Amino acid sequence: MAEQVKKPIKITETILRDAHQSLIATRMSTEEMLPIVEKLDQVGYHSLECWGGATFDASLRFLKEDPWERLRKIKDRAKNTKLQMLFRGQNILGYSQYADDVVEYFVQKSIANGIDIIRIFDCLNDIRNLQTAVTAANKEKGHAQVALSYTLGDAYTLDYWKDMAKKIEEMGANSLCIKDMAGLLLPYTATELVQALKETVNIPIQLHTHYTSGVASMTYLKAVEAGVDVIDTAMSPFALGTSQPATEVMVETFKGTPYDTGFDQQLLAEIADYFRPLRDKALDSGLLNPKNLGVNIKTLLYQVPGGMLSNLTSQLKDLHAEDKYYEVLEEVPRVRKDLGECPLVTPSSQIVGTQAVMNVINGERYKMVPQQTKDVLSGKYGATVKPFNPEVQKKCIGDAEIITCRPADKIEPQLEKLKKECAQWTQQEEDVLSYALFPQVATEFFKYREAQQTGVDAKVADTKNGAYPV
Repeated sequence: MAEQVKKPIKITETILRDAHQSLIATRMSTEEMLPIVEKLDQVGYHSLECWGGATFDASLRFLKEDPWERLRKIKDRAKNTKLQMLFRGQNILGYSQYADDVVEYFVQKSIANGIDIIRIFDCLNDIRNLQTAVTAANKEKGHAQVALSYTLGDAYTLDYWKDMAKKIEEMGANSLCIKDMAGLLLPYTATELVQALKETVNIPIQLHTHYTSGVASMTYLKAVEAGVDVIDTAMSPFALGTSQPATEVMVETFKGTPYDTGFDQQLLAEIADYFRPLRDKALDSGLLNPKNLGVNIKTLLYQVPGGMLSNLTSQLKDLHAEDKYYEVLEEVPRVRKDLGECPLVTPSSQIVGTQAVMNVINGERYKMVPQQTKDVLSGKYGATVKPFNPEVQKKCIGDAEIITCRPADKIEPQLEKLKKECAQWTQQEEDVLSYALFPQVATEFFKYREAQQTGVDAKVADTKNGAYPV
């Protein structure tokens, strides 16, 4: 194999999206972000991830902010750097699938309001759930990046990842991201994976991981040496733990090497100084739990993402069954296997986790089955890499119809109906999309917005409760 051409490593900064989503439940407000955007814009990042994921829901639900307004304001201050968002394929930013017309309209409006790069993933790695969003991004002259949800298991061989990469390139993606949401990708495995993908496709390859298991910086080092084009990092006050490796540390690591970013550490220090009081405030209020800042080796032992671990803990606490924690952790891989060995990322991680809790609490597997588990087993989320456990499928859904086509083919166009439903609240075209994803939450926000505009005192929702997984 020819030696990789050495080149400066590009960096996507996650401080405005994944970093605070992972550490403080997506509670950083627009007001807290805006004063520092111009400095972030001077660094020379490949992109600024600032939107999508759970930011949309959290803005409306807890911060009483319009996410579209946030995007426009950031765009107004970031003149040089591309803005990036995370997009859950046919689920957009919600938890169920939407019709193609809603997906297309959301992509169109995201790009019109300032997004340059859309990172699109599917919780089952079902390519069919990605195509509509990729085609729409290409049509709007945006950059469509498709993310592979990285996971471990018998089915996930090097050949599987290479085959997926080829399909992603063929479907029109402009770049490929290895999305390691649980921090499972080990350093030498990263070398092997990146080299294999580099030999398979010609599009750029980006690597996204979390520090949860403690290996992320080493994984980045080996991936960069293997030829990865871009890595995701977070400014140090909101780095490590369940977030990403620290930007300044990775910049210093590659200084003086062929991968040197050329970033100004003095500028980065000024940016870190800005975010440090926000971190301190979050620690003081309890919003930032110190437990989320350490290494959780259980992530590697149980292959469970950090956000999912904290969800399981809180579920068991609510049920007064904290003593069942290890039983549930052992049940998670069994449920995952029953459900076709799916990757554990929103929403599949919540579905598998909740089912594992129910199986343990009830003392009988699949005695109680939430609707979302039934939806997975009936094919409503798409195809899994391995077949479902037929006995479990029979017990949970009986003789119900199994969907084998692309699930969205079963969904009639929704946009016009949604426009009519929220007509009384519509102040901008984008409002219908907020309503489409979160009807009740958006309606509450629209009422709040109207009250603010008319001068009626409206109670701001509590911004400390609730948790958002990756």
